[in-house]
Amino acid sequence: MTTPFLQLDATELNTLIGVYLWPFTRIVGMIMVAPVFSAGMVSPRMRVLVSVTLTLIIVPLVPPPPPVNPMSVTGALITVQQLVIGIGMGFALQMVFDALIIAGQASAMSMGLGFAIAVDPQRGVNVPVVSQYFMVLATLAFLAIDGHVMIIETLANSFAVLPVSETGLQSRGIEQLVYWGTHMFAGAVKIALPAMTALLIVNLAFGVISRAAPTLNLFAVGFPITMILGFVILMVSVPNIVDVFLGLLESAFSNSTGILLP
Repeated sequence: MTTPFLQLDATELNTLIGVYLWPFTRIVGMIMVAPVFSAGMVSPRMRVLVSVTLTLIIVPLVPPPPPVNPMSVTGALITVQQLVIGIGMGFALQMVFDALIIAGQASAMSMGLGFAIAVDPQRGVNVPVVSQYFMVLATLAFLAIDGHVMIIETLANSFAVLPVSETGLQSRGIEQLVYWGTHMFAGAVKIALPAMTALLIVNLAFGVISRAAPTLNLFAVGFPITMILGFVILMVSVPNIVDVFLGLLESAFSNSTGILLP
C-alpha cells in the first residue's frame, strides 16, 4: 500500500488557502487600479498573471495570517477588507494621473482645443488631446523613475505596516484617502496655472485690441495666435509639469502607505 506524497487535513488546507488567498486579494486589488498596470492595453489575464507571480514572491516575506477559516463569514470579511485595501492604495496613485487629465482639460479650454478629443489608451475614454499629451509625458516619467517597481515595493511593505488581520482599514485611513482627493485638484491647478495665466493675458490683450479696432475679425486672427501661444507655453512649461507630477507622485506613495496606519 502506497502512502500519499502529501497529506493535509481540513485545518491545514484552510490555513494554506488563507496564506495565499488574502495577500493575493490585496495585490490583485491594487494591480487592477494602479497606474500603468490598469491601462486598457494590459489585458485582465496579464494583470491576474502579474498578481499571481507577485503573490508567490511576497507571501514568504509577509507575517502569517490569522488562524481563520477562509470559507467562514470572518474569512470572507477579511477577503473583502484586503480587496478594499488594495483598491485604496491603487486609487491613491491613480488620482495623480487624474490630476493631469483635469489640468489638460483646463489648458485645452484656454487654448481653444476643447473640441479636439482623443481616446485615452489607459481608460478607453475620450479626453482632450492636451490631457493625452500630459498622460503620455507622465507615463514616460513614471516608467523612467521605475514607478512600477515602486508600486511592487509599496505592496510588499504594506503587509508589514498592516498585516492581514480582521481589522482592515480604520476610519482614519479612509478619511486620509478622501482628503488626498483634494490634492488632485490642487495639483491640476499647479500644472495648468502657467498656461491658463498666460492665455488669459493674451485674451485680455485681444479684448483691448477689439475695442481699439472694432472691425478686426478676432476669430480669424485670435484663434490661431492663441493656439500657437498655447503650444509654446506648454513646451516651455514641460519641466514644471514633470516636477509637479513627481511631487504629487511622491506624496501619493506616502499616502498609499499612510492610509494603512491605525
